[in-house]
Amino acid sequence: MNLVQIRTYCLNQREATEDFPFGDDIHVYKVGGKMFALLHEKNGTLQLSLKCEPELAEILRLQYTAVIPGYHLNKRHWNTVMMDGSIPDNEVFGFIDLSYRLVFKSLKKSDRERIGSSEPPVHH
Repeated sequence: MNLVQIRTYCLNQREATEDFPFGDDIHVYKVGGKMFALLHEKNGTLQLSLKCEPELAEILRLQYTAVIPGYHLNKRHWNTVMMDGSIPDNEVFGFIDLSYRLVFKSLKKSDRERIGSSEPPVHH
């Protein structure tokens, strides 16, 4: 999976926006002004950081060598996925969906209602 595919998938989430608050090379995807994904390239490998439930974050780190604690983020709530091709695309899309839903649920009720639903659709 490449940067364009990941970028497109993130931006297809309801009301998702892209921002560059940490520099031109770090794509930050937000919903309701809150980050749900960060994407950048380091040493020739795309790295995708995503919010995750703490228990699941630990399980994914054990299951996949390409999943590490969130790079420069709260390591309890964020994972960084090394996009080296070792994790199937549909799994990565599921990780993005989960991150989006976690952030969406944390928004104020008025923001969730403005965006359109209390439960955003799952994309696959």
